[in-house]
This record gives sequence, structure tokens and C-alpha cells, in this order.
Amino acid sequence: MRPLPPVPPVVSPRSAASAVSAVVLGAVGALVLAGSPAAVAAEGASAGAPSSFTIADPRITESSGLTASKVHPGVYWTHNDSDDGPYVYGVDAATGQTVARITLTGIGTPRDVEAVSLGPDGQLYLGDIGDNRGGTWEHVWIYRFPEPERLGDQTVKATRFTVRYADGPRDAESLMVHPVTGRVYIASKDKEKGGLYEGPEKLTAGGASNVFRRVADVPWVTDGAFSPDGTRLTLRGYLLARTYPWKDGRPEGEGERVDAPWQGQAESVTYSADGSTLMFGAEGTKSQVVAIPVRAAAAPGTSGAAGASGASGGQPAAPGAAPSAPAGKGGNVTLGALVLAGAAVLLLGGKRLLGRRGADRS
Repeated sequence: MRPLPPVPPVVSPRSAASAVSAVVLGAVGALVLAGSPAAVAAEGASAGAPSSFTIADPRITESSGLTASKVHPGVYWTHNDSDDGPYVYGVDAATGQTVARITLTGIGTPRDVEAVSLGPDGQLYLGDIGDNRGGTWEHVWIYRFPEPERLGDQTVKATRFTVRYADGPRDAESLMVHPVTGRVYIASKDKEKGGLYEGPEKLTAGGASNVFRRVADVPWVTDGAFSPDGTRLTLRGYLLARTYPWKDGRPEGEGERVDAPWQGQAESVTYSADGSTLMFGAEGTKSQVVAIPVRAAAAPGTSGAAGASGASGGQPAAPGAAPSAPAGKGGNVTLGALVLAGAAVLLLGGKRLLGRRGADRS
């Protein structure tokens, strides 16, 4: 008599589901680790290029703006969001340590400082332009002061400029000074109708308001920066970043996506002083500034996703493209799509497996 074939072990739906979940979680975990800010930076890093760093100063808990020094190689100027005071910090990218804290005088008490940019005049421009009340302040302020020639803690007198928008108050977190013309631009933060606003040719101090006029639509933006040669403008949100060719004082075309890292409260972006790298920053204690090398400009008439190496040219997403939304920590845009797709495939396969086993037992 021939022996009966062995009976396969009975797997309960709960056990099978647990096994599938374990596989899914493992796959997702591997993808997240592969796309963490550190991994993304490591993938794009090259010898001699600016590298990622961690802000070590415990006083910097809400780094909300970032700009590269021209006087001090490897130093980046940053500042906290609200509730800190009239301070700007110089951080050495080589060590992550603060090498200067600038105390500003002559500006009163800052309200909601959101951005910093360095102009061609060698002056730093600090944007007290946030409005968490949804755009109700009748005016906001810009503070201007010379970039210090020496590092170390010091007090500097700043000039205050009053700013209002031609089409009414709005919330904003992005201030960019064009590196050639010196003109100041502000990008408002709005899911539906964000705008790029152009300031007057020259800012006027004193009681007069400097009127900023809307020149383009932009998506949800938390910071922006011009390339050092002034030919490109990069804007970032919580989830996405795009680089726009800059022509005749306007962003042009649909833009090119930059695979900015997921950083939770993603708040800042700037170019390295040599223009080779985009530096992405975020709020939080010991937050990381992630270096993404700039890729070569795309051919005219093309637009496409930049890889992990970032993007600097090509034609960026049209002002008014779909706004980005808040995202969790770790990874980048491409990673998020891979995680979702991988999880969906694994879950679907698990369901089919359970379905077949259930049918076999019936």
C-alpha cells in the first residue's frame, strides 16, 4: 500500500496575516532606511563636495532659514522661528558647531522670523514675514545687516524695512534676494493660491511701506533660494522641491522636481556658496542639514524628475503646480512611492494567498 502524502500544516488566517504583515513591515523598513536623509546624502556625496551636517547647538531648535556665507567658507547662517529673539547663528558645516551668534539691535522684538538670504551687497536679509493667523498682519518686516567679517558672538545694528503686499496680507516663510540684481522676493505659503511677490527695486527704510507685488503663482512653499549665478530659483515645501529657470525677473516653465529628503518639519533650503549643492534643513533639536548635489540642467523644453542627486536646472514645476503637503520623517518623494507600491503588492499577494488557502479548506 502506497503511503499517503504528508498533510500540509494548517495555517490560520491570523497566522498568515501576521506573516504577511511582517514581510510588509520588513520591506517598508528597508525602504525607509535606504531613503533616510543620511542615506540619501551618502548616495549623492562626492569627494570635495559640500556634505550634510547636524546642527549641534541646543539653542537652535527651530532652524527656519538657511543661507551660505560668502565671507566664511563652509559656514551657514540660520535662525530660530518665533520666540527666540533677535539672533542669527553661524554654523560651521565641518563640525556642526555654532561659530557665531549675532544679536541684532534697532529692530525691536521680532514677531515670526522665517527666512534669511544673502544679497550681492554683502548684506544678510532676515524675513520677519510669518503670519500663523492665516494672513492677517497689515505689514511684516525685513531686517538687513552686513555679514560679519569676523566670526564669534557680536552685536550688529540692523536696518528695518516695513513690508506690505499689494493684494492684502498673507502668510509667508520664504524670502530670496537675487544674487545679481539685489531685488528681494517673497513667496507666500498657501495650499490653493500661493504667490511669488516682487519687492521694489530698492527697499526704503523709515515709515514708508515697501509694496510687494505678485508676479507668479507658486505651490505650497516653506523656503526658497536663488542659485549663486541667479539663473535658477529653487522652492521647497514640506514634501516637494522644484527648480525653476529664472528669466526676465520671473520663474519660467513647469520646473524640474528635486528629490528633497523627507525631514518632518522641512523648513529651509539654500545653495552652497559654489552652487554645486542644495542644502535642505528642518526644525528640531540637532536637526540635520542634508546635502543634495545639483544635477546638470535639462535640455530646453524638457522637464523631469531629478534623481537622488537633486536638480538645479531644467524646467521646474509650473508655478501653481499641485502643492505639497506635510510629510513624516525619513526618505524622499521617490521613496514614498516605492514604499506604498511595495506594501500594496505584498498585501495584495497576501490576500490572494489567504484566499487560495481558504478555498482549499472549504
